[in-house]
Amino acid sequence: MTLRIALAQIDLLVGDIDGNVRRIVEAAARARDELRADAVVFPELTLTGYPPEDLLLRPEFDQRVAQGIEQLCAAVTGIDAIVGYPRVRDGKRFNAAGVIRGGQVVAEYFKALLPNYSVFDEKRYFEPGGAPCVFELHGVPVGITICEDIWFPAPAAHAREAGARLLINLNASPFHKGKAPEREELVGKRARENGFPIVYVNLVGGQDELVFDGGSFVVDAAGELVHRLDYFVEALTVVEVTADGRCAVAPRACAPALPEDDAIYHALVLGVRDYVRKNGFHGAVIGLSGGIDSALVLCLAVDALGADQVEVLSMPSRYTADMSNEDAAEMARRLGVEYALIPIEPAFRAFLDMLADEFRGLPADVTEENIQARCRGILLMAVSNKTGRILLTTGNKSEMSVGYATLYGDMAGGFAPIKDVPKLLVYRLAEWRNRQAEVIPRRIIDRPPSAELRSDQKDSDSLPPYEVLDPILERYVEQDLSVAEIIAEGFEAATVQRVVRMVDRNEYKRRQAPPGIKITRRAFGRDRRYPLTNGFRSGPA
Repeated sequence: MTLRIALAQIDLLVGDIDGNVRRIVEAAARARDELRADAVVFPELTLTGYPPEDLLLRPEFDQRVAQGIEQLCAAVTGIDAIVGYPRVRDGKRFNAAGVIRGGQVVAEYFKALLPNYSVFDEKRYFEPGGAPCVFELHGVPVGITICEDIWFPAPAAHAREAGARLLINLNASPFHKGKAPEREELVGKRARENGFPIVYVNLVGGQDELVFDGGSFVVDAAGELVHRLDYFVEALTVVEVTADGRCAVAPRACAPALPEDDAIYHALVLGVRDYVRKNGFHGAVIGLSGGIDSALVLCLAVDALGADQVEVLSMPSRYTADMSNEDAAEMARRLGVEYALIPIEPAFRAFLDMLADEFRGLPADVTEENIQARCRGILLMAVSNKTGRILLTTGNKSEMSVGYATLYGDMAGGFAPIKDVPKLLVYRLAEWRNRQAEVIPRRIIDRPPSAELRSDQKDSDSLPPYEVLDPILERYVEQDLSVAEIIAEGFEAATVQRVVRMVDRNEYKRRQAPPGIKITRRAFGRDRRYPLTNGFRSGPA
């Protein structure tokens, strides 16, 4: 018996149950009519989008989900649809997947293993299932699991013991660098352990800080990758699974794997596009300084939204070098975006005049630097308010880690595309983008980075070189190594202690920063939650 199974890798809007129902019905109809599929598989929690978070705690939300399931049962015909949704039963809520056939849910599986680490909080909302679910598809016993279930041996083994000869796994697995190969290796291992093919369907799209990269795939019973969809785009394809006691999969067609920098860049673009569009903004506005960070953010915005949807403001101060103004204007010209030049000297001077009595007898310090950044923040937010375009901030992970940013200044904005991108990776991504087309003037990449808030300022005046800073931050922030462990890896003790102090004392700034796209194993925000007020310090006891 040959089964034709469609993989529906779609982009959903969290909470938009009516819209998601329409998308499911449309994809099911296409799978039935265009692909002649027997069944179509959708991602985890298809009906609500992922993650629905505390929407799940609203009783009216449960009612709308139940109505949505009824709508799907009425509208999906001539094909089996395996759809994810939350299900309330006997006062408990489960992360469920149901098989819709002939106007009803004919089989239902409740997710057994609930992730409660990193960005996941599923134990807050769901009870674990346990019983395997195996349904017959044209005489072939097919098992269902959901996302985390496939990362551990038991759920797949239970499906096999219940008679499954094919396993379907619904996923909402968010992107971070290096994750895609991990998934494929792990799912291949599950297939080899159980001797059946596995169809792995993943969500695609941006949701707040998360990006889901798609890359849905199929492995055969030997664990060999035989089919893969493209990353970061919606797709609907079909595979044939022949059940003859051991199962074979066709066609053997794999979209190419993406090198790391390609994948990160595409994740950032998708994250910006979906955040802006799903939240109803009319484009984006960016402060373009002539530096590397704002240059990369501009590239991301243009690639995500189109040049006609992006406006940049160049806001020089008395300390801004001529080359910064020239490079900003040139980059705006190359990308074809709307460009405005608004010097901040009048506003800066006005603030200094207003504060003259208060500051009398006190030396100039970081206060005056921050006033300049806040002048720019006011201008950018004014344009954002007037045009309906979201303000994209330009701070990178290295800066956010150590607090090298100004509250209500360069941190002001609605979304932070490179918040989880360390400085050295910013340079790599800029070089990657220029290899596609040289839109970033070479001088922006080559010159030493500077905030240009005082005469002859360079980042290295306040921070260790990024070649030293970024590896320390990776170990402390992402790997949770102690000061002693980092020093033991060969880093200078005083530098490590200084960096860790800066990270620890700037949690209050990060808590007030806009959300940004997660691309590393541990990002600031929902991925790393530290108390603002605490007395713990990493170091010798």
